[in-house]
Amino acid sequence: MKNSSSKLTSKDLSKSLRLQKYIADCGFTSRRKAEDLIKQGKVKVNGVISSELGVKVDPVKDVVSIDGQVLDRESIQRHYILMNKPRGVMTTLDDPEGRATVMDYVKEVSERVYPVGRLDYLSEGLLLLTNDGEMANMIMHPSYNITKVYEVKVFGAVNDAILKKLRNGIVFQGHHLKPLTVRVIKQLPSKTWVEFRLGEGRNREIRNICEGCGLTVDKLRRVAIESLSIEDIGPGKYLFLTKKELLKALGMEASGIPVASKRDYISKKKSIQVKKRNFCDKDVFADDTSFRKFRKETYLDASKSLQEMRKKRDNSSRH
Repeated sequence: MKNSSSKLTSKDLSKSLRLQKYIADCGFTSRRKAEDLIKQGKVKVNGVISSELGVKVDPVKDVVSIDGQVLDRESIQRHYILMNKPRGVMTTLDDPEGRATVMDYVKEVSERVYPVGRLDYLSEGLLLLTNDGEMANMIMHPSYNITKVYEVKVFGAVNDAILKKLRNGIVFQGHHLKPLTVRVIKQLPSKTWVEFRLGEGRNREIRNICEGCGLTVDKLRRVAIESLSIEDIGPGKYLFLTKKELLKALGMEASGIPVASKRDYISKKKSIQVKKRNFCDKDVFADDTSFRKFRKETYLDASKSLQEMRKKRDNSSRH
């Protein structure tokens, strides 16, 4: 594994900056999470609680602490980790229920790192971890239009009418959720693999789009962020990137400005032309209401019930 780190110069340290940005620069957490910590009254500046987001600090003169831990931006080594998150793992620093988290897979990293964005417990695939708050903010913030690619397996068959609905998107909580592209990449006997490309990438966007169109997600896997992919990285495995490598893969300069030679992720999987497919009476389409019992909120109960039914069927066939 290739490790990489970078330190700030004395010129960088002399600049006065907003408190939440300083916290992010120290690698404690992302700028968004830092804002939450400030609002919660967990941040102190020179021993005094600071709960206002507009406060500025001098990295050289001021002492900033969170829950008693003093932050030191000068000593931070930056890490950029590309992980293939396994299914059934929490994208959090810890879990009160004792479930495995992505942090269990990066215990050898000496510096504190945190996930950039999140993947649901039942989702899997590409996840970045870092202690570079500015980089994390650029990847997560919708204004940077970072393209993320997902492969999603839904219950049932997807015809042209369903595909058009997915491409048109839905209005959810006042926002128009519309993918950049949607295509079918594999048709199984009772399920379908669909590729989504998203620009903004709002929380649970794909699941909300699918459910808004009447579909039920069985599996969700993020395979790429811009040209960065998890090909050849097994579940639970990861590798270190340099900041230069990460910026190149994201197609941007350090300032966040896109470069002219930006590359897209090219999938090896060909599109299936659903218009040309002849569906039969036995095909159950993906928007059939019978699949809703397998949605995330009832997934575990439904899976357990299905396993019990199969067990009873197997036992009866033996007698």
